[in-house]
Amino acid sequence: MFSKSCRTFIRHLSSNTVAYPFSKAAILPPPPAIPAAQMEALRQGKGIMAYLQKSLPHPAKQKWLATWFARRHPDRLLPGSVLSVNLEHAPTTFSGVLLSIRRRGPDTSFTLRNVIQRTGVEMQFFVNSPHVKDIKILQRAGGGGGKEGRRQRRAKLFFLRDTPDKMTGISAGVKA
Repeated sequence: MFSKSCRTFIRHLSSNTVAYPFSKAAILPPPPAIPAAQMEALRQGKGIMAYLQKSLPHPAKQKWLATWFARRHPDRLLPGSVLSVNLEHAPTTFSGVLLSIRRRGPDTSFTLRNVIQRTGVEMQFFVNSPHVKDIKILQRAGGGGGKEGRRQRRAKLFFLRDTPDKMTGISAGVKA
């Protein structure tokens, strides 16, 4: 039925493991051996805090996520707004029309598009990225009757890729 090497492997497994209490066919391996010093550090939470500080958003970025990139906040950003993003690396700033927002909690991202030297350039930014230093709103797309700017009737403005005249019309009134 089983080869000789397979039988010795099964015998080796069964000798070093504990039986599962609800089934005689299932076999549980023993837990891995963790040194006492490392176990005490984990109980105190020393390894967890470093991980959380790396993964949780900075307080300023948490504020952006709660206001500008929220679904229902009155100050939320709408597609068609013109933004300027300051980065830590080259290019240090990028300005463009907000094409889309992809809301995924801490992994929220947005796409900006601009025409640079007659070439369309799109960049996607993650709000929680350590490379994003600052986001400035140059012009808002309006959200209703009295707000500034014109509201776009789409959630994603990908049609601006095909019609650069409309995109330059959106961002024409912005001072560079």
